[in-house]
Amino acid sequence: MKKQASPVKKRTLSSRTARARTAGPSAKAQIIRFAVIGDSHVGYGNSSSIFKNLLPKAVAGVKPRFVIFGGDNAQAGADHGNHADAFYKDFKDTVTSTLGNIPYKASIGNWEASTVNLFTKYLGAVSGKMNFPGTQGKVKYVWLDCALGRFTPASINLLTNLDDQHYYIIDFHWPLKVSGITVESSHVLSGAETGRFFASIPAKARDKVLAIFTHHGHLFYRKLNNIYPGFTQTKFFVCGCSGDYKCKPNGDRGYYDAALTINGNQASIEAFRIKAV
Repeated sequence: MKKQASPVKKRTLSSRTARARTAGPSAKAQIIRFAVIGDSHVGYGNSSSIFKNLLPKAVAGVKPRFVIFGGDNAQAGADHGNHADAFYKDFKDTVTSTLGNIPYKASIGNWEASTVNLFTKYLGAVSGKMNFPGTQGKVKYVWLDCALGRFTPASINLLTNLDDQHYYIIDFHWPLKVSGITVESSHVLSGAETGRFFASIPAKARDKVLAIFTHHGHLFYRKLNNIYPGFTQTKFFVCGCSGDYKCKPNGDRGYYDAALTINGNQASIEAFRIKAV
């Protein structure tokens, strides 16, 4: 059943709202906060100032252990990339000065696809896998490259090598074509590419995919179960409005305030949309 996220006030997530799927009565839950931000489009319109206003809100109060940036971080492809370096630098400087020692990773978006060398210079690899901070290796973070509307061979290879010894949180730019999605169809992966994504994940790892975060659609959407046959528990999110590009100034801008809960050998994800203008 799909569920459209509605604006909510920022809250403190607790073990009650982010409990593990099945936890023993004596288990002590570990809760790791993180933020998910998409489509800041620094370099377009007033995006830089909007992003500079929004990002501090995402790390205020209970600071996240990790921040995910979901692509189109910089409007790098504009004007044939003539100002790409300056746009990337602006984005990176804002992130560095705001986050301090909070680790982060950025995925690559369609506006960055023509400037891969600069993306890697400022923001690192376009696809990869790492330990999710604070989980002692129990949870892996996987980011993929589908900047041009199709997953690269390296990204598919990452999926085919997922195992059942870890949990996974996956991020990439284009939303999948899941049943009931409200994102404009031109900003959603094709049914064939969606099927290719899901088919690449080994059957033994499917119950280990906790959440998939996507962007690009310039709105917020979530579906919390049965997103695709064989993926009954995986949660699916769209988060794509932290700048000025196709984002409305009436409260549509924002990010996800999320919690990863680990309780023994079980894990779960909760994410709430936070409105930030």
